[in-house]
Amino acid sequence: MSRIGLKPVQLPSGVEVDVKENNVVTVKGPKGTLSQQLSPEIKIAVEDGQVVFSRESDARSMRAQHGLARALFNNMVIGVTDGFQKKLILNGVGYGAEKKGKNLVMNLGFSHPVEMEDPEGIETEVADATTIVVKGIDKALVGNYAAIIRDWRKPEPYKGKGIRYEDEYIRRKEGKTGAKA
Repeated sequence: MSRIGLKPVQLPSGVEVDVKENNVVTVKGPKGTLSQQLSPEIKIAVEDGQVVFSRESDARSMRAQHGLARALFNNMVIGVTDGFQKKLILNGVGYGAEKKGKNLVMNLGFSHPVEMEDPEGIETEVADATTIVVKGIDKALVGNYAAIIRDWRKPEPYKGKGIRYEDEYIRRKEGKTGAKA
């Protein structure tokens, strides 16, 4: 039994939900509009300020889709009300970032600066020279863009240099010791 799928999603004030055929769900809120097609086997019912998800059978794939549909819908509701953000920290001598219009410019120890244009629906901010904040209403897009930025310089375990998430712990290793003759 899906525990997550059984929980109804409470709709905050100012959020509108529209369910079309083939379970295409559109959520409108103060921050924007999100639309996504959920599994057609899952039944979606909007009743007095909450959305309830139910499934037709107890098959294994149905149970998995039940919880997934509810979680995706809940992320859409959170996105259009509060939004999502990921913080990235740059560690390293000379590492830094700055915003130039819609472009994020990073110095990561290469012979050239790395320039990335913000995709549609995503906004990046540079809080200080070593902190990048990725914001948006779609959780998947925010996480994906943060991962693309992080891929330029993944943190290494010896000195901890690279781009890491704010809550990420880098497990440090001890370097080589001198050989005794």
